[in-house]
Amino acid sequence: MNDLTLIAELEPVAEKLYERHMGVAKEWFPHEMVPYSRGKDFEPGHQWVPEDADFGAAGSDIDEAVRGALYLNLLTEDNLPYYFRDIDRLFGSDSAFGAWARNWTAEEGRHSIVMRDYFTVTRAVDPVQLERARMIQVRSGQVPAPQDAFEALSYVSMQELATRVSHRNTGKFMTDPIGTDIMSRVGNDENLHYLFYRDLTAAAFEIDPSSTVLGLDRAVSTFAMPGLGIPDFDRISKAVAKVGIYDLLIHHDQILEPCIRRHWKLEEVTGLSDEAERARENIFKQMARTQKVGKRLAGDRIDA
Repeated sequence: MNDLTLIAELEPVAEKLYERHMGVAKEWFPHEMVPYSRGKDFEPGHQWVPEDADFGAAGSDIDEAVRGALYLNLLTEDNLPYYFRDIDRLFGSDSAFGAWARNWTAEEGRHSIVMRDYFTVTRAVDPVQLERARMIQVRSGQVPAPQDAFEALSYVSMQELATRVSHRNTGKFMTDPIGTDIMSRVGNDENLHYLFYRDLTAAAFEIDPSSTVLGLDRAVSTFAMPGLGIPDFDRISKAVAKVGIYDLLIHHDQILEPCIRRHWKLEEVTGLSDEAERARENIFKQMARTQKVGKRLAGDRIDA
């Protein structure tokens, strides 16, 4: 089955899922969450230092790995133009898919607004480094590129869930309750986005199980967070993993297991081609390897 046929088959499902989303999504306003009273002018040429941060009662105290997670999380959100481009190309601009893509983009846009305003007001991260990194990343346009719609659905489902986990876990490590609330609010949006794509992928399993399993195999094998084009991404990601914000074990336990076993019930999928059966076996082997390596590396976690 090609992409156009799959999208056409999924359109009634997308319409129902979009209606469900609009029925539960809650309106919220970035300006109501940001503590603007902490803000002050930046002196021209001022060189930011960690002690500049103002996290309220917690002062300037925050672990550098947590600061790195804030940096990665915001810059990941900044790549929104490319995410919309790819989703619009995948689904098209018409029908429920187009309505979903535009609404999704509008909701995602709030995330970078509230995070950047909070970071600027509290001086949580170096604003010059952040802006230079944003320019580099957006100029590069580097985002994951799934091979087809089947892989894309699996990838986006897992990526939205991974983003939810990353935002929420970052918030738990923050010393400022307002920062924690902001990351939790953004994570709630990501969770609703995940539910849309998760259930759309479940429908794809029913329409063409073999192609969906093959797409899932590719998505699991090549999974990368959408911020891979961020300057210093690898080094900061390792530091983030070291404190337990997002690492391989979390990826296995909170992303792969819930999606693949609990919700898509891959073990129970029937009617697979020989190639898809081999792909299913490979998926479970990859999951086992991820869990094994994740457990070993988790033993080296440090307290933030």
